Amino acid sequence: MRIPRHIGIIPDGNRRWARRAGLDKQEGYAHGLAPGLELLRLAERAGVQEITYYGFTTDNCGRPPEQVEAFSGACVEAVKLIASEPVSLLVVGDKDAPAFSKELLPYTTRTDLNDGGIRVNFLVNYGWEWDLAAFDHPGRDRRKICGELRSHDISRVDLIIRWGGMRRLSGFLPVQSVYADFFVVDRLWPDFQPEDFFQALQWYQKQDVTLGG
Repeated sequence: MRIPRHIGIIPDGNRRWARRAGLDKQEGYAHGLAPGLELLRLAERAGVQEITYYGFTTDNCGRPPEQVEAFSGACVEAVKLIASEPVSLLVVGDKDAPAFSKELLPYTTRTDLNDGGIRVNFLVNYGWEWDLAAFDHPGRDRRKICGELRSHDISRVDLIIRWGGMRRLSGFLPVQSVYADFFVVDRLWPDFQPEDFFQALQWYQKQDVTLGG
């Protein structure tokens, strides 16, 4: 089986899941923690070398304060869970904004944990404009775009899997995702099942990966 080297994860549907469960919208985020850890272990066993989770965006911070507090806190808990695994961990996002928890600052440079392992990137308070701002100035050599990204330590993405049924990137790593294949799972993220991941891998086998060639 041809395994994608780097998989991007968009874990959407937490608020919709909470409404269906009779909960307040902000209560859905905590139910996405266990699926994230399970998926990481599945990816590692499958031979994936790098995985990037979309935590929340700078645009998401326009939501009601109780939701911002909830998804920011859930990201902290998710990173703590990931940090207990053998990983090479990096958190990427605008760390100067209030929504970025100071607890995550130690991981804003890549850190090998528990003897290292699969590269894990977690996007927290990430915005594509923020990412590209480093080279968006007159006189910049755009041929050096990748080296000047704020997310420059994240490699090109081969496959993006989005839960929740929506068919959009929502600003997910626009440079690294330029040739990524895109698989959509209609199931809401808190209802994650291992078959979602395996179906995505099977689908990936049928794609003609040419990178524009």
